[in-house]
Amino acid sequence: MKPITFLGKLYLIPTTLGEMNPEDVLPQTIKRSIDFIDYYIVENEKTARRFIKSVHPEKKQPDLKISVLNKHTEAQEHQEFIKPLLSGLNVGLMSEAGCPGVADPGAVIVKLAHEKGIQVVPLVGPSSILLAVMASGMNGQSFAFNGYLPIDKSEKKAALKNFEKISFEKNQSQLFIETPYRNNKLLEDILNTLHPNTNLCIACDITLPTEFIKTLAVKDWKKQKVDLQNRPSIFIIHKNY
Repeated sequence: MKPITFLGKLYLIPTTLGEMNPEDVLPQTIKRSIDFIDYYIVENEKTARRFIKSVHPEKKQPDLKISVLNKHTEAQEHQEFIKPLLSGLNVGLMSEAGCPGVADPGAVIVKLAHEKGIQVVPLVGPSSILLAVMASGMNGQSFAFNGYLPIDKSEKKAALKNFEKISFEKNQSQLFIETPYRNNKLLEDILNTLHPNTNLCIACDITLPTEFIKTLAVKDWKKQKVDLQNRPSIFIIHKNY
């Protein structure tokens, strides 16, 4: 008779959206989970260790077993990452910022966990996407997150016009992001491409002391001066009612 093998649980552990006091945005369940989890799958080991130390200073760093999951990770490595779960050990999955599995490579591990019958436990924490929608005044009943826009200028312009068209036709807010050092150029492209009456929300440095969230028509943004250089931002466009 085969022995019964108990599977571990995959805990989805949100992190802060920048350098700040974790207690300002994270519940105590995060610290309690870190207390009993020694195995982690993260985007960046250095920042993950720093985050764990900030949340749970008593946690012994040498006890942590960390696997790195990013755009360079090979697909065959995923099976290695979940071996502790199959052996009955709990594993924590962390994004570089915010909620793992949302606009984040961790989704592939979550999918694999479901395929293996492993319980997935999402924990509460900040999502820049939801916080931006909440604060935008736009349609929170129907919205789409589109990730990064194309780098090519003509393709980017076509994508922006398409998002604007979808927003008008479906009454659906359209979200997208850019690499922070390209934010100012993206804003310039947005203002030069979209209809003057289309609403644009810029949600920058969400939850941080420098937080900036504002919704204006494109024509009114042209009268504003805002520096988004190297500041994590989410852009939302929607038709003007």
